[in-house]
Amino acid sequence: MSLRIAAAAKAKLVRAAALRNTDLTNFVTQSALREADSVIAEAEVIKASERDYGRILELLENPPQPNDKLLAAAGALPKSI
Repeated sequence: MSLRIAAAAKAKLVRAAALRNTDLTNFVTQSALREADSVIAEAEVIKASERDYGRILELLENPPQPNDKLLAAAGALPKSI
C-alpha cells in the first residue's frame, strides 16, 4: 500500500511511531487495524433501548403463534436443503 500524505502529517506519524518505539509501517498498520476492528464491531452490533431489549426477550421467551401467511411460507419451503 502506498499513501500520499502531507509532509506535516507524515512527520506527526513518524514522531508517534518513535514514541511507541516502532517503525512507521508497523505504527500505521496497527493503528489502521484497531480502527478497522472498531468500525466492524460497530457495524455488527445491534443497538436497542432497554425497552426494546425487554420486548425482544419477551418475544424470544413467548413467541406469538404463527399466522396463516407464515405457515404458508413455511409450507412453500423445500423439505430438505
